Amino acid sequence: MTSTPHIAPKAQIAETILLPGDPLRAKFIRENYFTDAAEFNSVRNMLGYTGRYKGKTLSVMGTGMGMPSIGIYSYELINFFGVKNLIRTGSCGALQENVRLFDIILALAASTDSAYGAQFLLPGQYAPCASWKLLNACASCAARLGAAVRAGNILSSDRFYDDSAEAALPWKKMGVLAIEMETAALYMNAARHGANALSILTVSDLIPARGEISAKERETAFSGMIELALETAVEVS
Repeated sequence: MTSTPHIAPKAQIAETILLPGDPLRAKFIRENYFTDAAEFNSVRNMLGYTGRYKGKTLSVMGTGMGMPSIGIYSYELINFFGVKNLIRTGSCGALQENVRLFDIILALAASTDSAYGAQFLLPGQYAPCASWKLLNACASCAARLGAAVRAGNILSSDRFYDDSAEAALPWKKMGVLAIEMETAALYMNAARHGANALSILTVSDLIPARGEISAKERETAFSGMIELALETAVEVS
């Protein structure tokens, strides 16, 4: 069985995978939503599981924080393990005043302050965007479930703590909904290597500091996002 320095599978990895940043959220999904689940990875405690949900075989795996980390895992999942559909289930900080805690955001596109895309030697600025297959399926599932979602541009930043308190203001002026740290790299890898990717994000913070949820809630209280991601995964699998 194929393995890499970061993923040494003890079970098969499905073609459709959910990718929470926190490996404990992957464990939560396995324990609360999957049946017949088997652990496929524990290297570096980046937990991964394959199981069944509504008759479909799906996988879930943590990715860690930041574009370098999700860049490694998404690259290997696509190129070494044949994953076709990658659905990030993460948290974000809202920029716009009308976006509230626990709102669900579908990342249509991911602006970034990262140099991650420099490796592709493009002669201009690249706009990383979601795959229509997953975005369309997710929107349909949200309508069926009666789940309220927002769709728009988000920012994937290399910095959690920024030296300037005003760093987010120009992005807010451009209508960017929220900030997180992974999606742009995921979208670029998927585009480059012929896979589908979508980020479904739950608002965990309001920026500037207007409120936040607890660390425990980040692990377990994102049920609306998780269920929407699982239904989307079933739809495309």
